[in-house]
Amino acid sequence: MTLTDTAPAAPATLSSLSDAERDDRFDRLQERMSGVWASMQHNLEDESVVVVPSLTVGSRATSATMVQAYEERFLFLLLLLRQPMLRMTYVTSQPIDPRIIEYYLALLPGVIPSHALARLTLVSVGDGTHRTLSEKVLERPRVLARIARSIPDRERCHLIPYNTTERERDLALMLGIPMYGADHRLAPLGTKTGCRRLFRDVGVQHPLGVEDLRSRDDAVRAIEAVLDEKPTVRQMIFKLDEGVSGSGNALVNLAGVGELGGDARRDAIVQALQAMQPEVETLSPADMLDALATRHGIVEERIVGEEILSPSVQLRVLPDRTIELLSTHDQLLGGPSGQSYLGCVFPADPAYSRLISEPALAVARRLADMGVRGRFALDFVVVRDAAGEWSSWAIELNLRKGGTTHPFLTLQFLTDGRYDGEDGAFLTPEGVPKHLVATDHLEGDDLRALSVGDLFDVVARHDLHFDRSRQEGIVFHMISSITEQGRIGMTAVGDTRERAMELYERGGRIVLEEAARARTERVLPE
Repeated sequence: MTLTDTAPAAPATLSSLSDAERDDRFDRLQERMSGVWASMQHNLEDESVVVVPSLTVGSRATSATMVQAYEERFLFLLLLLRQPMLRMTYVTSQPIDPRIIEYYLALLPGVIPSHALARLTLVSVGDGTHRTLSEKVLERPRVLARIARSIPDRERCHLIPYNTTERERDLALMLGIPMYGADHRLAPLGTKTGCRRLFRDVGVQHPLGVEDLRSRDDAVRAIEAVLDEKPTVRQMIFKLDEGVSGSGNALVNLAGVGELGGDARRDAIVQALQAMQPEVETLSPADMLDALATRHGIVEERIVGEEILSPSVQLRVLPDRTIELLSTHDQLLGGPSGQSYLGCVFPADPAYSRLISEPALAVARRLADMGVRGRFALDFVVVRDAAGEWSSWAIELNLRKGGTTHPFLTLQFLTDGRYDGEDGAFLTPEGVPKHLVATDHLEGDDLRALSVGDLFDVVARHDLHFDRSRQEGIVFHMISSITEQGRIGMTAVGDTRERAMELYERGGRIVLEEAARARTERVLPE
């Protein structure tokens, strides 16, 4: 099949279609996904993928540099080029520093980097604004045409997005390739309101609360309803329906409010909402409450106990509806009230990994029946009581790739290992267990003293790279944000949890120490 035989639809043709007509055309296009997926398992000639890491939901990017850094966070997908016939097109807002590409290609096991580079097409839009990458591409026909020319055979190609909206649907239609991801029409399932309803329908335990709030009065009445049912609740979490990494959350302190009655209790609830603590410090309680009118939200009890942890489960539904339990993670949380995602440890503690895997699989089965395909994750809270018994509550459904996706897939691509849900362990083909500790938030003002080249010099001099022979070490990501933002990410891999944490702490310490030294040293002659 030639490129001209499968040229994408002209922009005018697509723009003349209604949303319903586009969805109908998209449904027909998606029917090809099963065949595309099956062919990729055989490493056939002319196979390709188009990666468009367009962030839409709750992006916390604060500058053009952070927009780029988040788009580059998924450069671990370059490790797919270990398949010797695969071609990849990777799209970003701005050009990627060639040294960063070389860094990832050097990680490829058993592949000549120059051979992999020849099969990689990098496409940059040249637009660092905060609009989504998919939007930027769609409004530029020549960029679309360049992406289209990089696809050798549309019958063996698919689109890999970050999350899925109408824009990613349109991008798939314009390129004439199916998309591996959740249908955009199912996005409401991944909102805070949608997942609470889903948990209830499936019979998965979740915190006491009320969803679909659209005003301040709704929030007050919802808290009243919770206190009617459970007067001992001392804290609740206010959440906007769409937000990532805790960015739409706030802590509501209700100590003593449940003991009140009538107008006194209602007044106390109003005051508590006005004084709630947003996880994003630049937002005020008034901002959060006003946002209910357009973004909607929920309130739910904050789970408490002797010991509280926040693990997650990552799954996927293949095009043939096969459900795979991919991983469990212990999340590293921070922020004003401990609700901001900072990183993860993999795998989660076996003491409760099965406890969260079983309800996650129940949710996955329902999602598969509803037509969800691709990767997604569920967040839980687990609590150990005084007797040492663990209990779990489902908190959120992330119907997209998330913060645990890139560390886990980096480990999987580098080691070719698999997670065993029964044992709660990740093993290489040789039976060696592997663990990781990862963060997107290795940050500090001193890091601004380092360039990309300086970072790689630190990596080389202090042996911080990933050693393919021992299958342990560190892989850095979000590298382009180091100079402007003073921030990078890293994934540390070891044979034990303790070894992974040791590498993680050593790597972070060395990079920060070298940055501090670079900031204060004299390099000019006296």
